[in-house]
Amino acid sequence: MVAQVLDLAGIVPNRDLAPMQPGCTLDALTAHLLTGIGHALDAERPDWVVVQGDTATAMAGALAAYYRNIPVVHVEAGLRSGDIHNPWPEEVNRRIVATLATLHCAPTQGAAAALLAENVAPESVHVTGNTVIDALHWITASVAQEPTLAAAMGAIEHRFAGRRIVAVTAHRRENWGAGLAGIAEAVRRLAGRDDIAIVLPLHPNPAVRAALEERLAGLANVALTGPLDYPNFAQLLAVATLVLTDSGGVQEEAPALGVPVLVLRETTERPEGIAAGTARLVGTQPDRIVAEATRLLDDAAAHAAMARAHSPYGDGKAAGRIVQLLARLAVEHGEPVGGQAPLS
Repeated sequence: MVAQVLDLAGIVPNRDLAPMQPGCTLDALTAHLLTGIGHALDAERPDWVVVQGDTATAMAGALAAYYRNIPVVHVEAGLRSGDIHNPWPEEVNRRIVATLATLHCAPTQGAAAALLAENVAPESVHVTGNTVIDALHWITASVAQEPTLAAAMGAIEHRFAGRRIVAVTAHRRENWGAGLAGIAEAVRRLAGRDDIAIVLPLHPNPAVRAALEERLAGLANVALTGPLDYPNFAQLLAVATLVLTDSGGVQEEAPALGVPVLVLRETTERPEGIAAGTARLVGTQPDRIVAEATRLLDDAAAHAAMARAHSPYGDGKAAGRIVQLLARLAVEHGEPVGGQAPLS
């Protein structure tokens, strides 16, 4: 899934740890990442390690850097749901990174406040916006200039011409089992409408695919696709009337495009979207999901209110701010950890 994004951006990795193996457990994945990243750090001797988000890779990268006394920069710092089991295991991953980071790049004032409440040094916390919005602006501009980048969505739009599109994503570990079953049942009921089409890119994890395909395969106005590459997924969000998702990043991306989001979770680490009115928590119970989706599909004023709400996650300039912070800190520190020349 990551390879197509790297190809699109023209990025060739210097090292590929190939961590994902069939049936890989979280502890085995973490051990593989911790030792693999550690070997890379020993060979490269970087001055800083930048980790982004709340993945096992971010947590293991920060820990491997800490073991070598290399300062850590955390991008997308300070997101908190307040529940270590939702999202799981991401909530704990990002809390671990916060204890190890030297520089915290928070996407919002709320995220910065969460860090300060945990006694993180105020001078180490900077509100930069989130790089996910930078990437979204970049890819939507790219698709506008080169529509063939989103050819797969073009075919789906043609297939469902005249119908409003509802985009759905579901994959979170804490939703495996009853949660995914509830989401699938809600989608099945919504698919009974003849004025919408539902596009659901399936996560490659077999446990996720099976739970959704069992209930949704063969429905005329439901397109179960493979994972969409980034241009096609961005186009799906752009043309959608409504998004149903348990994803974290999509809670930021869809509102930035003016699309209401129903969050298929019990908690969220992105409360700014809820407060701004761009997103609403609905959980995984079918009755609640169907009721909330129906209201937005049938009540133009309710839909417009969410679509007009301001996205609080940044202006698309986060990466530049982070680079400027690193450059300034490198100069302030004089000779960096690795003994190389300061960043200019």
